[in-house]
Order: sequence, then structure tokens, then C-alpha cells
Amino acid sequence: MSLSKSLKEKIASLSSDDIDRCIRMGWEDRTTFESINHQFQISPNEFVKVMRHFLDKPTFKRWRRRVTTQGHLKNEGDRGFKISRFKCSRQSVDGITKGWK
Repeated sequence: MSLSKSLKEKIASLSSDDIDRCIRMGWEDRTTFESINHQFQISPNEFVKVMRHFLDKPTFKRWRRRVTTQGHLKNEGDRGFKISRFKCSRQSVDGITKGWK
């Protein structure tokens, strides 16, 4: 499956670290598609295409099955709760985790 021209341009504007971060956010249950859209300007449908492009086939199938079975966690409107931050409350600004020795 090939990517559209506009999606290729969006991906080209992202650094490799941003793409890695985007994929990690896709695997996290607490990160919604809306927050990915807010940070990277990629719609949920485009994000699925990005995941399909960057992940190998078995890994993409595993991710897709996870998202569909736990879809209420990835869609902000379907959640029963709201998370107002993009990082863990124990994580400090410089990346050092508070409270851990």
C-alpha cells in the first residue's frame, strides 16, 4: 500500500526521532489519536497508514488487533476518563524520573 502525496509530505517534514516517537505513541494505550493529531497533524486514518508503512506485516497486524480490541482507549470520545498531560506525572522535564532510585 502506497502513501498519498500529502501524507508523504507530512512524513518528510518529520524527523526520524519524531517518527519513532509517533510509533511509540501508537503503541501506548494512554495516548489517543487526538493527541497524536495535535502533536504531529496526522489524522487517525493517516496514522494507520503510517503504522502500516513503518511496521512489518505481523507487527502491524498485532498493533491493529490491539487497537480494535482496546479502541476505547485510543479514541478520546469513547474514554470514560480524560488525561490532560502527555507524560507520566513522575517524569520531570529533563527526563529523569522522580521518585526512582
